[in-house]
Amino acid sequence: MSAIPRARRIYTNRTLNLRAISAIGFDMDYTLIHYEFETWERQAYSHVSRALADEGWPTDKLVFDPKRVIRGLVVDTSTGNLVKANRFGFIKYAFHGTRLLTYKEVKDEYSRTIIDLSEDRWQFLNTLFSVSDGCLYAQLVDAMDRGTSLPGVSSYEELYAKVRETVDLAHLEGQLKGDIMSRPDAFVELDPHTAVALQDLKYGGKKLLLITNSDWVYTRAMMSFAFDRFLGPGSSWRDLFDVVIVDARKPTFFAQMNPLYEVATDDGLLRPVLRALRDGHVYSGGDAKLVEDWLGVDGESVLYVGDHIFSDVNVSKQIQRWRTALILRELENELEAIENFEEKQAKLWALMREKDELDTKVSQLKATLQRLEHGYGSPGSISIRDVEDTLQEVRKQQEAKDEEVVPLAREAAALANENWGLLLRTGNDKSHLARQLERYADVYTSRVSNFFYYGPHAYLRSSRGSLPHDPVSC
Repeated sequence: MSAIPRARRIYTNRTLNLRAISAIGFDMDYTLIHYEFETWERQAYSHVSRALADEGWPTDKLVFDPKRVIRGLVVDTSTGNLVKANRFGFIKYAFHGTRLLTYKEVKDEYSRTIIDLSEDRWQFLNTLFSVSDGCLYAQLVDAMDRGTSLPGVSSYEELYAKVRETVDLAHLEGQLKGDIMSRPDAFVELDPHTAVALQDLKYGGKKLLLITNSDWVYTRAMMSFAFDRFLGPGSSWRDLFDVVIVDARKPTFFAQMNPLYEVATDDGLLRPVLRALRDGHVYSGGDAKLVEDWLGVDGESVLYVGDHIFSDVNVSKQIQRWRTALILRELENELEAIENFEEKQAKLWALMREKDELDTKVSQLKATLQRLEHGYGSPGSISIRDVEDTLQEVRKQQEAKDEEVVPLAREAAALANENWGLLLRTGNDKSHLARQLERYADVYTSRVSNFFYYGPHAYLRSSRGSLPHDPVSC
């Protein structure tokens, strides 16, 4: 394991024996194919902004800010806030539109609130595709607060619904994907190890499936661009997969039975077929039950790899009990930021241990003072004046320690993103996204090509779960 860079490792929540996996399904966008994030999202932002401008919205001067939003945030559509919560659902950071709320404002607004993603009020930003519309929403909240006319909406809820509807239309109408197909070299980050990793798995005895919500024409173009150049003469990306399923309509693909069509021609002509899959064919629609029937196995023998915490990982785990792998590309930048901060982090931990000792000493002195003042317990021969003098001195030490801690703590809170910090952390606690990841992803990693470092027979063991009372080295 030490030979594999941290950024390219596979991290395990629940032990996964690849030898026990019969088939592996892959999502395409931001999974098998990674886009140049800022380029792709800026293009998506531009499309949606223009579409809203055509309806009379004041979006022509807005500029995409990739630092404004990260995956894992939650939109509070009732207040126009973007919030970051810890693993328990308690909100720790919030922006109203693009304005950071103070600690007091967050406490006043959310001290009695726990995020429940089953409520319509909360919209979880599951994927990198959410960043552009999250950014636009925040900017339009500012416009609404200034009294700017936004035709057709009169509340933050309606505003969010309008932005999401416009984003969905940009995808459905094909304008955005048409731009991508016309200049794939500007949007796609090529990775030759992905093809080798897939070949390892295929020749290692796994059935491989491509299961994507994208349509056939777009899928064919993107997969050809990203893979064919790395395969042998006469081979294509189609040779990597036993079955290809487009227009999968996840998450319903995992939740209910759907009509199945075969893609009969390269331009996407569909014809209805019986509810059965055959090797080497391309299908549109269908469902997870068809996959299991074709394989003749149950969900424990199938691994699904995707980037969407809900549509790819949550639902496939909850309903089908498939094994799951989440692609979290931001992990690479986050690990780099963490490594660069390691020396300062060690200093911060040391200071925090000293601060904890001082806090404990203050608490003990206050308890002793209370016993002396009220005449109970056994405080010994020490006087009230002695305790007060000691307490005053320790409090001065606390203040001095805080002056050392605060700047380092602020720097730690801004790692990877100056507005929101690390993806999987909320302060010292795990983030709400980290909690979702722990619950539904058996393993997670930054890219599919990381399987290249492990091979098709790896035994991926989870680490020993930590508890607050466990001894720690830091």
